[in-house]
Formats: sequence, structure tokens, C-alpha cells
Amino acid sequence: MEKNISLVYLVAGISSRFGGKPKFFAKIGKNNESLIEISLNQALPAGFTKIVFIVSDQTEKLFKEKFGLEYLGIPISYAHQEFNKELRDKPWGTTAALCSIKGVVDCPFVICNGDDLYGKIAFKKLVEHLLDEKNKGSCATIGYQLKEVLPEKGKVNRGIFHLDKEEYVLDIVETFDIEKNTLTEKGLESDANCSMNIFGLYPNVVEDLDEILKKFKESHKGDRTIECLLPVELSRLIKEGKMKMKLYETSEKCYGLTNPEDEEVLRETLGKL
Repeated sequence: MEKNISLVYLVAGISSRFGGKPKFFAKIGKNNESLIEISLNQALPAGFTKIVFIVSDQTEKLFKEKFGLEYLGIPISYAHQEFNKELRDKPWGTTAALCSIKGVVDCPFVICNGDDLYGKIAFKKLVEHLLDEKNKGSCATIGYQLKEVLPEKGKVNRGIFHLDKEEYVLDIVETFDIEKNTLTEKGLESDANCSMNIFGLYPNVVEDLDEILKKFKESHKGDRTIECLLPVELSRLIKEGKMKMKLYETSEKCYGLTNPEDEEVLRETLGKL
């Protein structure tokens, strides 16, 4: 019997740095495919049985017009990330986005950014882990070498993994303003495993994160911009002994878009692969 496993995309945001338009639909493929289509085409051979797009007021119509209720025969569902616009200037962050799938996803799932390309191996490793009975209850993630996911110029934030001897995650340390030429100053190794926000999880994790989110909102009531970040809260669950997470390394690069000028560079890069 086929085991159900969902592919969940974070696609609720429209980046101001990308000119206020959705990066997901940038035409960067050899055959004019959009970024999100390339990601789907990388992921689906791993064996996903359902696609879920976490959307917002800004992106819901765009995605429903583009994809409707299925892609390549795989059914699509939509989860809506909501927030009170009278009390907040922006949504509550990636933990809140994930919690919006509560009641929509009832099977193991892989969640990832909709504006990054992770490579086929990443999805394959996570699906294999989640569907292997001997890993029951153990979550998983992909570690990318830090030097491979830093831009030539500019600063980025990355979650740095700390691991035990068996490659299980002990901690994810969110590290800010990383540049290629300042790794030593920050005490970072160029081959350190870092997170690009792709995780293989189970529905019970969503329940735990939902409880964390409720407390976070109560603690930060009145703050219009603070966000509850998924890597930070997953790390909390790990340190509290509420979940285990296996890390799998990959030799593939993770490609993404930040600024409008990245579009042509990525198009050329993919054309050479």
C-alpha cells in the first residue's frame, strides 16, 4: 500500500528586495519554467502524494490561478497564513506559517521554502527517512556546506547545525550577517553544516509548535514585527527532548533568489547544469 507523504511549500511572502513581486514565478528554467515549477520537478520523483502551498492574501490567488488543484497528477491543497493587520505589520513568521497546515496535513511531510532550489537528492533523502519504519518518530533535515550557500557579496543569516556523533541535531544556532570574507571573525568553518529551511517532520510536531506559537504570541503581544522562526523553535523542541532530528549531508548546492539581478545569474547557472 502506498504511504502518504506531503510536500509543503512556504509561499506566503512577496519579497521587497525582489521588487515586491513573487520570486516563485521567476522564469529561470531552460524551457522557461518558473522557479517553483523547477522545485516541484526536483521533488516529486521522491514519491510525494500531496502538495500543500502555504499562502497569504498576497499569493493565494496567484497560486490558485497557476496550479489549481493538481500538478502532474498530484493533488494540491492550500493553507492560509493569517494575521491581524490592525495589530501587526507582518505575519508571525515561519513557525506560524507551518502551524497553518494543522488539520490540512495528517501524514509525514517535507516543508521547504518556495524560492529555493534544493536538488533532487535532498528530497529523496528526506522521503526515504520518513518512510523507513526504523526511523519512526525521528525527524530529518538536510545540511548544506556553509561556503556553498553564501553569496559572493552581501550578508545573509544562516542556522548553523551542532551535531552529536551519530549526526543527530543537538542545536540550530541562528547566525546573523554572515559574509564570505568574515567567517573566521565569526568563528565559523567554511564546511560547517547549515540549514536552508528544509525539514522532514510529522504532524505531532505541528501540535507542539502550535503550543509554542500560542505562548510566543502572548509573550509578545503588542510587538508589531517580531517573528517566531521555525529553526529556532525546532531547536527548542530538540533541546527539550521532544523530538529527534537526523541530519543528512548533501553535495548538491542550494540555489535561491534574493535580488532582481539574481534572476539572470541563476538562469545562466541552471543552463550549465
